[in-house]
Amino acid sequence: MLLGWGGLYALVTTSLPRIGGELWLFFILLMIAVSSTALPFVRFLNVRFTPLDAEVPPSGVIVRQSVWIGLYVVTCAWMQIPRALTLPFAVFLALVMLSIEIFLLVRERNAR
Repeated sequence: MLLGWGGLYALVTTSLPRIGGELWLFFILLMIAVSSTALPFVRFLNVRFTPLDAEVPPSGVIVRQSVWIGLYVVTCAWMQIPRALTLPFAVFLALVMLSIEIFLLVRERNAR
């Protein structure tokens, strides 16, 4: 988490905004920062809302859900560059990612 947020701070304060390596480094650091920050919250929500008679999802599922959150934020940041991000598009993107995650969870549950 410190690598992502520290790298973002250093990138934003020391370099000029250019299209090229700085932009891709920004997206990579943003993905690392948001995914690692969301990880404890996603784990808490999975532990909190899992029924008592069921097992807590494995760590791979929790990491995947955190990466989904990071991917959502990076996609929204990317769409904001040409000013193409609107509220309906952001909601639609969130629903698409949520439906893919639900599909994966149902598929894993049926495979057991």
